[in-house]
Amino acid sequence: MTKTMQIKGMMCAHCEANVKKALEALECVASAEVSHENGTAVVTLTAAADDAVLRDAVTAKGYEVVAIA
Repeated sequence: MTKTMQIKGMMCAHCEANVKKALEALECVASAEVSHENGTAVVTLTAAADDAVLRDAVTAKGYEVVAIA
């Protein structure tokens, strides 16, 4: 199962790394492919995850989650 997150505020590869690390630290996340150029994170889940858990992990790093699909 994958979810695509639209994220505002990422400007560089360092931002990508921050978001990737935050998402992959969650037990329910197998991997995250993050692009500051597209403003997205495609998250591969190992189990069902509430969108709020994903949103909280990213907003805690200072970025804004616009949408999760």
